[in-house]
Amino acid sequence: MDDEDVANRKVSFRKCLEHLSGAGKAIGVLTSGGDAQGMNAAVRAVVRMGIYVGAKVYFIYEGYQGMVDGDRNIVEASWESVSSILQVGGTIIGSARCKAFRTREGRLRAAHNLVQRGITNLCVIGGDGSLTGANIFRKEWSGLLEELAQNGEIDKEQVQKHSYLNVVGMVGSIDNDFCGTDMTIGTDSALHRIIEVVDAIMTTAQSHQRTFVLEVMGRHCGYLALVSALACGADWVFLPESPPEEGWQENMCIKLSENRARKKRLNIIIVAEGAIDTQNKPITSEQIKELVVKQLGYDTRVTILGHVQRGGTPSAFDRILASRMGVEAVVALLQATPETPACVVSLSGNQAVRLPLVECVQMTQDVQRAMDERRFKDAVRLRGRSFESNLNTYKRLAIKLPDDQIVKSNCNVAIINVGAPAAGMNAAVRSAVRVGIADGHKMLAIYDGFEGFAKGQIKEIGWGDVGGWTGQGGSILGTKRTLPGKSLEDIAAQMRKHSINALLIVGGFEAYLGLLELSAARDKYEELCVPMVMVPATVSNNVPGSDFSIGADTALNTITDTCDRIKQSASGTKRRVFIIETMGGYCGYLANMGGLAAGADAAYIFEEPFDIRDLQSNVEHLTEKMKTTIQRGLVLRNESCNENYTTDFIYQLYSEEGKGVFDCRKNVLGHMQQGGAPSPFDRNFGTKISARAMQWISTKLKEALGKGKRFMSDDSICVLGISKRNLLFQPVAQLRQETDFEHRIPKEQWWLKLRPLMKILAKYKVSYEVSDSDQLEPMHHRGHEEPAAI
Repeated sequence: MDDEDVANRKVSFRKCLEHLSGAGKAIGVLTSGGDAQGMNAAVRAVVRMGIYVGAKVYFIYEGYQGMVDGDRNIVEASWESVSSILQVGGTIIGSARCKAFRTREGRLRAAHNLVQRGITNLCVIGGDGSLTGANIFRKEWSGLLEELAQNGEIDKEQVQKHSYLNVVGMVGSIDNDFCGTDMTIGTDSALHRIIEVVDAIMTTAQSHQRTFVLEVMGRHCGYLALVSALACGADWVFLPESPPEEGWQENMCIKLSENRARKKRLNIIIVAEGAIDTQNKPITSEQIKELVVKQLGYDTRVTILGHVQRGGTPSAFDRILASRMGVEAVVALLQATPETPACVVSLSGNQAVRLPLVECVQMTQDVQRAMDERRFKDAVRLRGRSFESNLNTYKRLAIKLPDDQIVKSNCNVAIINVGAPAAGMNAAVRSAVRVGIADGHKMLAIYDGFEGFAKGQIKEIGWGDVGGWTGQGGSILGTKRTLPGKSLEDIAAQMRKHSINALLIVGGFEAYLGLLELSAARDKYEELCVPMVMVPATVSNNVPGSDFSIGADTALNTITDTCDRIKQSASGTKRRVFIIETMGGYCGYLANMGGLAAGADAAYIFEEPFDIRDLQSNVEHLTEKMKTTIQRGLVLRNESCNENYTTDFIYQLYSEEGKGVFDCRKNVLGHMQQGGAPSPFDRNFGTKISARAMQWISTKLKEALGKGKRFMSDDSICVLGISKRNLLFQPVAQLRQETDFEHRIPKEQWWLKLRPLMKILAKYKVSYEVSDSDQLEPMHHRGHEEPAAI
């Protein structure tokens, strides 16, 4: 990216913010209903963005109860009042159920309390009940003000000045039970808690050959149960939206005993607390335990997770999601007019969008109605694309048909890992192997990357061989960075020897380069004329053709956790700045997003060139910060952001310039970012994207059946990835134009538009590109492409 590009981008940011001013406006922020991790990140973003654009922002303590009670429950927030809350679970402004707000009398008192402080913009973080209440309040607003004027509590001038109320909602709910958004704030963190418990339970269950029945939250929504079952490879799952068919008791016991017969030493059954049968009768975890003990005689234990799922520190995903939504909510409030209907800030693919609040709430209630009326297929469909695809993937991976019922394709499909290890690779391999077997293929595992491929380290891999792989970090198949270029002849020979009809590659930038080399060699070696697809897996998140890579979320959580600990150590010593080096090669994704999730003061990346003046201004910024009550600093640096401004150089510069004001420490995170158990996001993403890649291979092979077809076209050698809101298969030949090969990054990267967001929240004066979509979208706008539910 040259200087002109940078200058143009800065100008376009500036244009976007020019018409956005909060001067003279007051915003009230409240959290309502059940708490969720990440709510504090949303509160912080609303407060800081509000203050940044010149508005006054007020905390409304204890949800609607505080709004009704007024007085000390509505307090103006300052920049520093939201410091150090990013990593705290729950909500610092409290949440409470409020009966008074359900009455007109209660809402009248609430309106009076808001008008007294000039608050006509409300940002509500809560579930569908809280958002419905806010919308009723908005509709009644002018009537409430008229009534207050008649009672002599406010004057006519106040009625005119505060004539309308704007409402923007953000959904904070660990259940992910709100229609219209792919993820609600708190869901990812709740999954982290569940998966931590499941991983721990699996080790003890294996020792004693036990069956565990795990009950997770979700009274009306089975999302947590479904995704945790997908992420840990559970044997059976019970959901409110998709009850088991009649005779499930027998089917489940057969499935459990079959798994034991395959030498599996444990069984995991996951139950949503609202699980029901087809007659809407509850299915309890105790019931299931009794059934297993009685029918099979297995040693069975029940674990009810309860409120553990609501607690703990928010994940990196939830912090970034909440920060994006909080900023977007303030922008939406400032752009609202008296005619603007109440909206919800939602996540679609990886884009923040605004949807009509009333329609989202209506659709959420329609799901419940469908379940009450036993229209379960409708309930699953109404839950949305993410839920439906999770359910279909789980069914394909959990239940193996008997061999004589699988129609054989007589095709051999090989799977290989290439590049550096990334958490979630094993989940991707498991998923591909099982979907391939279900589609009738013979699955072959290639060990140790292209090097192993050339040497013939290839073995058949079965359904049971990949059991328990989802939770394991690294790469069980083994992976190397070696490219195929030098051993193409040997690889072609191995493909001929093993009759390989298709190839699935799981890996990072080396896998992408390898795919290009294989593509170029097709003219010379006809063995390479088979469908090939790559699933991106690298902590660096630098593969062209996909906004996300398997492994990046786990690395981001490692960085965020480490930054939290480091910040905590600095809070004791005071006046200390930490400089932390992250991985990523030339790609600044980890440094930038880690900075956003950890609340960093600066993040140096290759994609945004910086010079000594920028370093100087950062030092001055930190010097000013040390005069406030927040006496610590956090600076992230991507490992290859600048060959001269190294981590040591920046550390020494900061130490020298900060003498007498602050002292410095540095920390290189290194390979700990590649290790560890995969996060729920990476397990789920790896499982789903790999299953989809395998379906694509099966479709291609089916098309060629009996034709002896050679695959020569560009569209038979692709990268599968998420692009904005869609899941796309993009030919590598096409992606070549979009790649900066020298620096091993895509020429355009979506996350760069979040860069100003980090700077705004760290109190830098920058311009911010207002929104992915500053228009309200209809609920059913889905386009023709394949949606990418994350």
